[in-house]
Amino acid sequence: MSIQVNLSGLSFFVLNSMTSNIEYLECVNFENKQTPKELLDNLVNFFKSTPVLDQEFSKVTVVHNNELAAVVPKPLFDESNLIEYLKFNSKILKTDFITYDQLNGLDIMVVYVPLMNINNFIFDRFGSFEYKHSASILINRVLTLEKNTKKPKMFLNIEHKHFQIVVVENNLLKFYNRFEFITKEDFIYYLLFTAEQLQLNPEEFPLVLIGEIIEGDDLYQIAYKYIRNVSLLHSKSMLHSKDSSSNHFNLLNSL
Repeated sequence: MSIQVNLSGLSFFVLNSMTSNIEYLECVNFENKQTPKELLDNLVNFFKSTPVLDQEFSKVTVVHNNELAAVVPKPLFDESNLIEYLKFNSKILKTDFITYDQLNGLDIMVVYVPLMNINNFIFDRFGSFEYKHSASILINRVLTLEKNTKKPKMFLNIEHKHFQIVVVENNLLKFYNRFEFITKEDFIYYLLFTAEQLQLNPEEFPLVLIGEIIEGDDLYQIAYKYIRNVSLLHSKSMLHSKDSSSNHFNLLNSL
C-alpha cells in the first residue's frame, strides 16, 4: 500500500504484488488547505471508513507531497546542513524534522520536511514502513524515461491545486520545483517564468503534461497557446496504470 499526503488531499494505492493488479485507488481532495492536525484527523477517519485498508500489507509507503523540499547535488551535500538547504525558500520551524532521500544511481539528494504526525500514525498502525518525498519519485521516474534525452525537455506533473516541474537535459536533471496555483493564469505564469529563467524557447522545447489534465481542458489549452510542442504522457510510460491517463503518477510509481 502507498499513501500520498499533502495538506490539500490524500491518495491511496493498494497493489497486489503477486498479480501486479491494482486492488484499490482513491484520491480525496480538500476544498481548503488543512492543518497537519486536520490532515491526520481526515486520514484516521478514512481508515475507519474504508475496510480495504484494514488488512496486513507486505509493504507500506508514505509519499510526502509538499513545498518544503530542495534538490541538492550529492557532491555538495552535507548531512549537518539540512536546514540550510531549505531555509531560503521555505518557512522552517525549529521543531520541524528534516530528512532526505538519496536517488538510486543518481548524484541527487532531496531534502525535505515530512509530516511526522502522519508518520507516527502509520508506524503505530503498521509498524515498519518506508517514506519519501514525491519529488524523489517524479525525478527518478522522469530521468529513467528520458535517459537518452540530449536537448532540454520539460515535464509538468499536475495535481489538485499544485504542480511539479522537472526539466532534463543531456541525461541530467536541470531543474525541479513545485508551485501552487488556483487559476489557469497562475499555472501559465509559473510555467513561462520557469522557461524564461532557464532560457528555454517556447517555440522549441517539448512540454510533457502528466496527471490531472486531459487534451482540450483549460490547462492544456493555455499551455498549447504559449508552447508549440505540447503532449500528454500516457500509461505506457507508467508502472501499473491500465487506463490511458497519467493520473496519480507519483503514487503509481511509489512501490
